Amino acid sequence: QVQLVESGGGLVQAGGSLRLSCAASRSIFSINRMGWYRQAPGQQRELVADLTSGGITRYADSVKGRFTISRDNAENTVYLQMNSLKPEDTAVYYCNGVYYGLPYWGQGTQVTVSS
Repeated sequence: QVQLVESGGGLVQAGGSLRLSCAASRSIFSINRMGWYRQAPGQQRELVADLTSGGITRYADSVKGRFTISRDNAENTVYLQMNSLKPEDTAVYYCNGVYYGLPYWGQGTQVTVSS
């Protein structure tokens, strides 16, 4: 079983930056894929970015060139660096990990981008 804890959300102005962190309760060497999803009010949860244990990344078209997903295996932590933030990036951001074929979710962290 995997427990995930997000941090780093907050309120920023458009054009600003934030870095989100997701700390896992066990070594991420054993987690096949980790990623970030987001859900805005009235919207479905959507993939933002993910990363396999082999280092393969994937990004939503809306964030390509602005967001970067990375990991620190020694700290069991995955990061999402968000630059050039836009008001439409406002959402609750959730960390996700797939462990032995099962998905696990964090509780989410709020990101609000003001105009």
